[in-house]
Amino acid sequence: MSRTIKRGAPARRPAAKRKPAKKASLATRLIQRVPVSEETLRRATTYTLTGAGLAVALGIATWVGVPGMVGAAIAESAGDAGFRVQQIEITGLKRMDRMSVYAVALDQQSRAMPLVDLEAVRQKLLRYGWIADAHVSRRLPDTLLVDIVERTPAAVWQDNGQLTLIDKDGVLLEPVNASAIPDLPLVIGPGADRQEAGYQQLLAAAPALKPRVKAATWIGNRRWDLTFDSGETLALPEEGAPAALLKFAELDGSKPLLGRGWIRFDMRDPSKLVARRPGSSIAHAVPDDGRAPPAVIDNATNEGATQAGVEG
Repeated sequence: MSRTIKRGAPARRPAAKRKPAKKASLATRLIQRVPVSEETLRRATTYTLTGAGLAVALGIATWVGVPGMVGAAIAESAGDAGFRVQQIEITGLKRMDRMSVYAVALDQQSRAMPLVDLEAVRQKLLRYGWIADAHVSRRLPDTLLVDIVERTPAAVWQDNGQLTLIDKDGVLLEPVNASAIPDLPLVIGPGADRQEAGYQQLLAAAPALKPRVKAATWIGNRRWDLTFDSGETLALPEEGAPAALLKFAELDGSKPLLGRGWIRFDMRDPSKLVARRPGSSIAHAVPDDGRAPPAVIDNATNEGATQAGVEG
């Protein structure tokens, strides 16, 4: 008896169950949203971890008293790993020469980041007259940040024919070319630079006159002669100069004195104001009410020249 074998479609294997897709972690999703490449993030993480590790290693070495050469070797290894000064970023600089700041920041025995002495850099910068303060810091892996606070010019100091820019405290900033003097008050004479703060207080006593004062001469290291834009000189007393200047401003306000043909006013005697015209040896006492003064002889005004900077 023959056996009939039926041929049909092969039996189907049961379909394999699909594994549910693994959900990305929150950290992965956040990284994917950051607008930088994964390689950049990996490098930044490596720098951070390496820098932290080196800082800890140097701290431990210092604490346990490991010799300086070993600590320096660790720091140099950090430099070889990329932690070496390659860039200088300067902020706050307006007038001072930028290359001078670069030179100070790069003047290091080693440019390995851990070996850069930030305070030493700051102290060197403070030696420059322009710099009132400075802050120096690191930005890993390879940048030094230098933030400068500059001084503000307040006057030009003239001494022995030399012109120098100074700030409100009399700090010397830089030489001034006689052909390019800035529009700032001129203070004249030995020691006038050290009197700048007091001079500013003096002018503040009579703000109406301040714009008209073009020069001030420090006389005998004790008092001021002021020269106005109209050419007159005002001799102020050694004591009570602000009060005397205020009195002069009041007199000039009630009846103008400046620009009326006088060449010199003298207030060294607090009881009166005397004035002199060009070429005259006669000084006039100016009354408080501004009326035309009678002519009087006053020997105190006949001692010498009436130009700014010369005792009169």
